[in-house]
Amino acid sequence: MDFTFDEDQLSVRQLANDILSGPRERLWPALAETGLIGIALPEELGGSGASFTEFCLLVEAGVPLIERVLLVAEFGTREQRARLIPPVCAGDSALPAALEPGRAQAVPDKDGWRLSGEHLFVPQADRAQRILVAADDGLFLVDPAGHGVELRRQDTLTGEPEFALRLDDAVITVADVLRPPGESAQVLEWLLPRITAAYCVQQAGCAAAALDLTAEHLRTREQFGRPLGAFQAARQRIADAYIDVEGMRLTAWQAAWRLTEGRDAAEEVEIAAWWACDAGPRVLHTAQHLHGGLGTDLDYPLHRYFLEGKRTELILGGASARLLGLGELLAVSRS
Repeated sequence: MDFTFDEDQLSVRQLANDILSGPRERLWPALAETGLIGIALPEELGGSGASFTEFCLLVEAGVPLIERVLLVAEFGTREQRARLIPPVCAGDSALPAALEPGRAQAVPDKDGWRLSGEHLFVPQADRAQRILVAADDGLFLVDPAGHGVELRRQDTLTGEPEFALRLDDAVITVADVLRPPGESAQVLEWLLPRITAAYCVQQAGCAAAALDLTAEHLRTREQFGRPLGAFQAARQRIADAYIDVEGMRLTAWQAAWRLTEGRDAAEEVEIAAWWACDAGPRVLHTAQHLHGGLGTDLDYPLHRYFLEGKRTELILGGASARLLGLGELLAVSRS
């Protein structure tokens, strides 16, 4: 694969960085005005029609787009696409997902289906027009303000609120059924590798940002009359962290590129996920260590990278689980 981004892709990355450096309250309006929210959505629905690679470039920069699941654009009906996608592109709503299996049940109803159960830690549910919910191997679009639906705020380690979604005989009409029970396998096979790859790219971007911050600290902070970067132990630690970041970046972008090209990427996604879970925490711990006490200062940005990296590691399941998954995949493919 070619690891070089073209001029348009580099412009997308730079624009995202410029927006993220601005006021937090202007984030979503600015992303909507520049068309970045809908960068990978169809042009006829208000998006930019770009590829998964451009989507991942925004994620790498730190734009919180992964939680705005774009599955409806790929598998939704014409009516669902026309109703739900334009508000997402305009920044007026989100389309988050609650996909953990076994958390909700679906029962047929004369008007469609009734859902009961509870999904935890659903991001951006308070901004959602619909939430994509997995129930009994089906996929449903749940109105967070609908009857039988309750949202309860949950505070997370990053400080960004997420929500417990409780369903108590929530009525889902036929218009809000993405896939009935027993017919979601193809959809999830398309979605889950892309979510995983996007989180791997995000982890690589997070670790790289922490490494840049640490390198600047070692250049400018002095101890015993010398810059910290002049000490051999510090140079060795940051050199190891650089190798880890490059490993994360290369494996994550290889997975993202193969998905963009429509190639099989099962092994590449698992390898990237292992690197993200194994090397990511190591880089972030190194950054904290080399900063000393400054790394624990909440007025200094390093703690945000550390917390975001820990959240991503937990979402991906941890290094041991990803290595086990890779081993099982290789065993099947080689048998």
